[in-house]
Amino acid sequence: MVEHRPEPASNPLMYGGLLPQEEMLAMGKKHKKLTIGIPRERQQIEQRVSLTPEAVEVLVDNGHEVLLETKAGEGARYNDTDYSECGAFIIDNRKQVLNADIILKVSPPDIKDIEMLKGNQVILSSVHFGHQTEEYIRGLMDKKCTAFAIEQIRDEHDGYPVIQSMSAISGISAINIAAELLSNQTGGKGILLGGISGITPTEVVIIGADTVAEFAARAALGLGALVKVFDNSPQHLEDLQRNLGQRIHTSIFHPKVLRRTLKSADVVIGALNLWDTGPRYFITEDMVKEMKRGSVIIDLSIDQGGCIETSEYRTLQDAIYIKHNVIHFSVPNLPSRVARTASIALSNILSPILVTVGNSGGFKPFLKANLGVRNSVYVYNGILTNENLGNRFGIPSKNIDLLIAAF
Repeated sequence: MVEHRPEPASNPLMYGGLLPQEEMLAMGKKHKKLTIGIPRERQQIEQRVSLTPEAVEVLVDNGHEVLLETKAGEGARYNDTDYSECGAFIIDNRKQVLNADIILKVSPPDIKDIEMLKGNQVILSSVHFGHQTEEYIRGLMDKKCTAFAIEQIRDEHDGYPVIQSMSAISGISAINIAAELLSNQTGGKGILLGGISGITPTEVVIIGADTVAEFAARAALGLGALVKVFDNSPQHLEDLQRNLGQRIHTSIFHPKVLRRTLKSADVVIGALNLWDTGPRYFITEDMVKEMKRGSVIIDLSIDQGGCIETSEYRTLQDAIYIKHNVIHFSVPNLPSRVARTASIALSNILSPILVTVGNSGGFKPFLKANLGVRNSVYVYNGILTNENLGNRFGIPSKNIDLLIAAF
């Protein structure tokens, strides 16, 4: 009699689950080695560098290669040895650095830099959209680059870390500069910014209520000054009060109230975002004429045209001038004045992104998963993805989300 044995079940859990099974191995992400080029900033007003030596060391330890143009860190008081000891290759040939797969810059690459690119590269830099030219955009497109505006990078809290960190530096720096300009040393009135017992505190007027204004107010309040803030948004003023944790003088823009306040002000800080439509000069020249002799104006909105009519676009080398007996200071790149602090802040944002890109297998898989950094892309594989730039220059643009899905 022939014995009939049952066929093995397709379900391995039947019969006690004792049948041998194939081992299922987890599929890990493929690590991609990045070659990162850091060219020296050629603009005289730019002293920052995009990565510190410590950040370079982290990237090298993660298997990446960093090519640094000689003296690229000089403005932030880092020398070539600082970088070479952390694993960077120091190169005196700018074109060789610009041929790296990924280019990190603080200021946007100029036309000469774009001409030296090998093509099909990734560019991370600030952009200054309001000042960019069609030649610049078409140059990146012709080179089939993928370009990121670092100021448009969003974090997991939907904030803009580069803007916030640079704004904080600008706000604090503005108060430090104002304190110096009020002193005898620079020809000021010879008064102390702040206040001590028995002496009326210095009056600081801030135009705007965003991040720059918040940190300027914090610094001024810490010194004991009397702070008054004007803005065209009640919500911004309310948020500022809450963030500071104390009551300060605030007001919506009323020309008569503002004019009266300016007459007693010792320091005026212009800290408005002027990209939105509306009047550009919230403080007119006539208002400045009525200010106290030796008072100080610092216009931090000058990179957008300025919010004070007497402001002039100056460089750090020629930043101070006097109009109507009022000391003025207006430069577009105040964080560069404290280049080391600003460089560390930038590096703290950019280096973790690059480590994650390498661990993700490159920029394409990284962008599919990271909406915040994807938000900063304005050219993708040579295709313009910023609608505002497209409308301005008459260049067709594509939605970045659709391009990411297609590539």
